Amino acid sequence: MVRRIVQSRVVLALGVLIALAVPALTLPRLPAISPWPLVAGLVPWIVCKYLLCPLRWRVLSTTFADAPRDRRWYLRAFAESELLALLTPGGVGGDLWRIKRLTGAGVRRGDAVLSVGADLLVTGLAIGAFLPFAAASIPRSLLCTSAGILAAAVGVVLLMRRKFPRLLPTGPLPRPRALILSLLLSAGYQLSIAGMLLGTVAATGHPLPPLAVLAAFGASELAAVVPGVNGASPRDGALVVALVAFGVPWLAAAAAITLRATLAWLPALTLGGLSLWLLRRRPVAAPA
Repeated sequence: MVRRIVQSRVVLALGVLIALAVPALTLPRLPAISPWPLVAGLVPWIVCKYLLCPLRWRVLSTTFADAPRDRRWYLRAFAESELLALLTPGGVGGDLWRIKRLTGAGVRRGDAVLSVGADLLVTGLAIGAFLPFAAASIPRSLLCTSAGILAAAVGVVLLMRRKFPRLLPTGPLPRPRALILSLLLSAGYQLSIAGMLLGTVAATGHPLPPLAVLAAFGASELAAVVPGVNGASPRDGALVVALVAFGVPWLAAAAAITLRATLAWLPALTLGGLSLWLLRRRPVAAPA
């Protein structure tokens, strides 16, 4: 069902229209920007996003004997999922697509869920390294919300273990070496996000010290526990507020975050859209 929806011409056409509409509506309203800080922040982010993240996912997935081994498979599946993540609130469509791609490659559903869940967990742990920079600016209510969501997630896992044990993974958990490597890969990607934020803010003519950018980034990632759409999520709102708190004018802060959200469409549509188009023309066989 998921594959049929994603590979339909209507969905692909909708993705193209959204990708064209977002910059068309936002870019003309932005203040004058300098392109070079954008390039300096965007290029490393694209490399880390579409190379380090798939490799991190592969490190965690190959724990299972029936998981795909081909790196290109993960590069393509991750790029496809990123395009779908931009089209769905909270990026849930991307996670579901990754699970679907794994099960389509012969991975048991419970193991596929664990693979994607472990990848999200490692991402969260890497983000935690940035939270000390934002400790002074994190509201207590947001901390309580995060703790509540974490407790609910643990409760769901315990309930599934008791009521639906067949849905849980049967393969071995990732080894410590795999976890450490995946954490390093995730930390590199998180740094590239901060670098991209630094570049977009500098492009508006209001550069910030790197430590201030890390603090703003840490505060916004904690707000990401509340799902939203790309460019208009609680995370983006928290980023704007944090940048303003560090002295960036409201218009420049909003422009930087809008520009950051708009630029995310470029590689997603190019890499993910192309891979989905090829997948639709000729379904990819499960790699050995």
